[in-house]
Amino acid sequence: MSLRINDIAPDFTAPSTEGEIRFHDWLGDSYGIIFSHPRDFTPVCTTEFGAVAQLVPDFEKRNTKVLGVSVDSVEDHGKWKRDIEAVAGVPANFAMIDDRDLTVAKAYDMLPADHYLPAEGRTPAHSATVRSVFIIGPDKKVRLTMTYPMSIGRNFAEILRALDAVRKTDGVPIATPANWVPGQDVIVALALDDKAAEERYGPLEIKLPYLRFAKDPA
Repeated sequence: MSLRINDIAPDFTAPSTEGEIRFHDWLGDSYGIIFSHPRDFTPVCTTEFGAVAQLVPDFEKRNTKVLGVSVDSVEDHGKWKRDIEAVAGVPANFAMIDDRDLTVAKAYDMLPADHYLPAEGRTPAHSATVRSVFIIGPDKKVRLTMTYPMSIGRNFAEILRALDAVRKTDGVPIATPANWVPGQDVIVALALDDKAAEERYGPLEIKLPYLRFAKDPA
């Protein structure tokens, strides 16, 4: 069964470029982003991991740890990091785990429908949809998921925007409208009446009885 929003993210222990990782312990009280890809030393994956390398300071500002998942070895990851740095212009300063046995890929349901993979001779095509994203909260619950096919590189600016929206709305009665970015107005939940909403967020802009905007709370 696929993971659903608010499921507890499966815990796991795996070797990584930063030593053994016990996922829940490693996450601690931070948000986390798990992002996976088909294989090391492949073109799209190299550009994607380069994009993540460039965004590491932005994730750190948001109390968020990023974790790459690959079906290759820690040794290969170490070699591949040199290629990532050459593309990104910055070091790949984030952990990458070794998931050659597909423990994490299967626990997080990252594989295509025909996922009966051979133990040897696996190619990127065997794990064609292992290009997934999971945003995990400090409570270890799944907040957001995305899955892309092997041929389409992810938009990490959108992943960062989604993370901002998750953090903004976590535990408070607001939501974000389409295409929201930090600083723009937010939608006030119907759980608050107009008076309570204005006391909490200031004057409302009411466009429809059920669509009420307020200034983005700091």
